[in-house]
Amino acid sequence: MSKAAELLQEKFPEEVVEVSEFRGETTIVVKPGRIVDICKALRDDNRTSFRYLSMIAGLDYLPQSPRFGVVYNLYSHKNKNRVTLKALLADDAAPAIDSVVQVWNTANWHEREAYDMMGIRFRGHPDLRRILMPNDWVGHPQRKDYPLRGK
Repeated sequence: MSKAAELLQEKFPEEVVEVSEFRGETTIVVKPGRIVDICKALRDDNRTSFRYLSMIAGLDYLPQSPRFGVVYNLYSHKNKNRVTLKALLADDAAPAIDSVVQVWNTANWHEREAYDMMGIRFRGHPDLRRILMPNDWVGHPQRKDYPLRGK
């Protein structure tokens, strides 16, 4: 088991839903309620030192439920390893999760893109507005139920 999985199961046992490994890389599925605390622990603990957030992506699992998820790809330069953190969002009508901008400033534009393309709201984000689509655009074009011909 990876050090990241061990850390989260030690500090947040009720939040860890699933741990899997594929080709030497770990994916940890967590409940979304304490995402900021979980990310701070992964960043600050010397066993993990995930100080680099390489990307955040919003996911649409339609027709599954929960429909939406957020994936965080983290890298530790100190330990030369990476982990994928995934949170599934319970509310299909208004998906939301706390912003991790306070943990990694690079989350700012990643979260804006996930909001713009998927409609996932990041609570506490300092400037959550569209980043790619015009401000008057209706809908979120990367959702699986978005019309293929646009509006």
